[in-house]
Amino acid sequence: MFLSSAKCASFKYNLFPQFLQLPGYKFTGGLRPGTESFIFIDHTIIMTEKVNIEQKLSLFSDYWNPRIAGELNGQHVKLVKFKGEFVWHKHDDEDELFYVLKGSFKMEFRDKTVVLNENEFLIVPRGVEHKPVAEEEVAIMLFEPATTLNTGDAESDLTKTVLHRI
Repeated sequence: MFLSSAKCASFKYNLFPQFLQLPGYKFTGGLRPGTESFIFIDHTIIMTEKVNIEQKLSLFSDYWNPRIAGELNGQHVKLVKFKGEFVWHKHDDEDELFYVLKGSFKMEFRDKTVVLNENEFLIVPRGVEHKPVAEEEVAIMLFEPATTLNTGDAESDLTKTVLHRI
């Protein structure tokens, strides 16, 4: 369930309510499906501007920490860098699209492994356990519902409940 800014203003977390009143700003956040967990995603500036992916990727160097580069129709376009192994997890209510911008990585499933290279993408259907593994740094563009938690059903030290817009 995605909450409107009016409902979020009175929500018990009441995060950054000052942005709810500013013209050109939109509050985004929501409840993770099937839980009481609230995900807050930074305020967004509503405008039509092109996005330079290479420039956005240059803004961060950490791994497994997705940034929001855009949003449309309840979906986030996220940029993230991987290196090493992630955690086994699944998303009960969300499909995910992984598009490789730079480098390559393996998506491990319980019954197979898929290698993805630059300019290839893979859709992981909801409910399917998976684990990304990258021997070297890889840059990925993700398309997924705004309520998607990066570690799905597996909370860990890699879980990111607050996502930042770049």
